[in-house]
Amino acid sequence: MADQEILAELRASAPRRWMGVAIMAALGGLLIYIALVTPPEVLAWQAFLLVLGGLSLWLAQATRRATELTLTLTEEGIVDSAGETVAQIGDIEGVSRGMFAMKPSNGFTLRLRRRDVGRWRPGLWWRFGKRVGIGGVTPGPQSKMMAQMIEALVAQRGPGHDA
Repeated sequence: MADQEILAELRASAPRRWMGVAIMAALGGLLIYIALVTPPEVLAWQAFLLVLGGLSLWLAQATRRATELTLTLTEEGIVDSAGETVAQIGDIEGVSRGMFAMKPSNGFTLRLRRRDVGRWRPGLWWRFGKRVGIGGVTPGPQSKMMAQMIEALVAQRGPGHDA
């Protein structure tokens, strides 16, 4: 896809990105602080708080790393700046981006023809079965433009297209 013309790009909004990372890190720090400074009487609860705090810190770091990436749309499909293919245009059946669609914040969901390996880049995109969610800490106008471009590419392909 490197030699393909770029039709749209989607990158995380800096304020939303840092707000999400900061809140998740603050939650992790607070949970660990509570577990150590005012430990519950039951040791299992203290362990629970420490594990949950550690997971929150891990998620903050994973979100920070994932939202450094950019998603690029070409006529072949969507790929992130790490080189991982998110979805091929030939595999996309439809795009859901309505108000009541199950989708990431400021994003959209793709319905694929076949299942793919589950993947998650917190704050940017996820793949589960035949669904791909794109969005999270991304700007709404960029996401909307990319979704419209994907809809146009799928419509251009025609209804009788086999993957």
